Amino acid sequence: MDKRTFYAVILSIIVITIGFTVQNMLYPPEPPPEAPVAEAPAPDPVAPDQPDAPEAPARPPEPGIAEGEIRAVPRDGISREQRVYQNDLIRVTFTPEGGSVTSFQLLDHRDGGDPVDMVKTGAPGQTAFNLRFGGIDSPEITDLFQYRPTDNRHVVEFYRDFSIGGREDTPFRVVRRYVFHPDEYMFELQTVLENSVNEFIPLDFNGLAYTIATGPQIGPEFSELDGRQEFRRYLTYSDGRRRNVNVSSGSIEILADRVNWAAIAGKYFTLIAVPGAADYRVAFSAEPVEGLQDTSRIYVSRPIIRSSRNTDTLRFYAGPKTPAHLARYNSASDNAFRTQNLDLDEAVEGRFLLGWLENILKFALNAIYQVVPNYGIAIIILTIIVKVLMWPLTHKSFESTARMQTLAPKLQELRQKYKDNPQKMNAETAALYKKEGINPLGGCLPMLLQFPFFIAMFGLFNNHFDLRGASFISGWIDDLSAPESIWNFGDFTLPFLGWNDLRLLPIIFVGTQLLSSKFMQSPQAQAGQMKMMTYMLPVVFFFVLYNMPSGLLVYWILTNVLTVGQQVYNTKFKKQDAPVAAR
Repeated sequence: MDKRTFYAVILSIIVITIGFTVQNMLYPPEPPPEAPVAEAPAPDPVAPDQPDAPEAPARPPEPGIAEGEIRAVPRDGISREQRVYQNDLIRVTFTPEGGSVTSFQLLDHRDGGDPVDMVKTGAPGQTAFNLRFGGIDSPEITDLFQYRPTDNRHVVEFYRDFSIGGREDTPFRVVRRYVFHPDEYMFELQTVLENSVNEFIPLDFNGLAYTIATGPQIGPEFSELDGRQEFRRYLTYSDGRRRNVNVSSGSIEILADRVNWAAIAGKYFTLIAVPGAADYRVAFSAEPVEGLQDTSRIYVSRPIIRSSRNTDTLRFYAGPKTPAHLARYNSASDNAFRTQNLDLDEAVEGRFLLGWLENILKFALNAIYQVVPNYGIAIIILTIIVKVLMWPLTHKSFESTARMQTLAPKLQELRQKYKDNPQKMNAETAALYKKEGINPLGGCLPMLLQFPFFIAMFGLFNNHFDLRGASFISGWIDDLSAPESIWNFGDFTLPFLGWNDLRLLPIIFVGTQLLSSKFMQSPQAQAGQMKMMTYMLPVVFFFVLYNMPSGLLVYWILTNVLTVGQQVYNTKFKKQDAPVAAR
């Protein structure tokens, strides 16, 4: 194998390795999503939306606690009416069963035709922000709570009385108070415990009084957690540092140290729990529940309380995972809760090496979009701008390839002359390159230097929030951050590959890549191993890029087309200059 072939093979291995690294960040598959639940209109900030119904019996207490140790004090006339709170950003639906949440919709963001719902459940009766006495293994409280109107239209409050050991004459009250503000994705969940006598409430389950659990999964809907189209990551933040927590499917991870906040991060949205001043214990759970194999849940457990009246405040953020929304909680003047230095924006993924380039491209893309309000066209314009900036490199590559073509006869002569002496052949080849002033890598290195743009473009198209749901060609490329499809196979899935869609862009990409490679190759490279690499690499990339964001493929296809056009222009220009040079 000559040096040029060797270098090409090494370059190909690098490209393929990077491609497969991006492609193979896979997560366990998600079963098909459940049918969406129809939402009821809510003209008022807090309004009922279900008729009255009899109270459901309480679930059995936590194992290890005596039967009937803690139970709701019987009370007639508690309504099952659900309540709905709404402001300009969110619509939250509450159930009196436990005073918990059944839906948390983000009105500015769509999931199909409906708002994104940050509470993803698998079966009726599953809720979010529910309460349980004791730790994470305790049963959820499903007793009906009484709704209590307040003077503040942005406060939703429920309460219920409980007794310990059958002492109904000295009950304690649990108040669940949700505090919202206009134009905020964050809210407060206040848990108030009030004893009817001047004694502390003996809630002590292995050192814990109660636990708040988020929903079994966060939205939006997804077909699978493949690590690219959608994922769930578990994050904590403390001591000025973000940490990723590894939670295996079906397991629970209890955090040993206190944290400033804990988060479940999806691709575009996140749920963040900010514990209060007490020494809360936090745990992540990926245990399956009915109807959901893949779950992602946060548990926040309160240590025992030594007072007859106590109010705890937890804050939750449920909304877009963007710096603009998350960074506002770093300054007290920027948010209604007057919080500061929360560093919630640390939940946003950063790029260690090429983040700076991705940010530049994002700025340029957004600037173009302000002029041309179509992200598909903006990508085309950005691609042309990048191609113009890279013109000197690609032109140098073309020139190097052309000069290599002029040496083809001499190189072939050396191969024939020293075919039985590889060392001598390599030495003579190197001497020829030196004499002619040609760098054998001149055609490869400029192309390699363009690869960072591909990586940055991948990060941009795969993670830029504004591209989520951005349509280019309606009916075909409806989401530039996701793969396109021209035919869905329904229930049929291709064996081994797991594909159930026919995509057109990867096919177009292979055609343009083959055409581009043909123009870039010198005549002597059109046979043997180099010929194989010329035709095999596009096929390999077809599989690597099949499920990539359509915006990335639009960028690469147009880059290939412009490269072919540049080479055609250079070839035509060179032919026109040839007679002049001869004269």
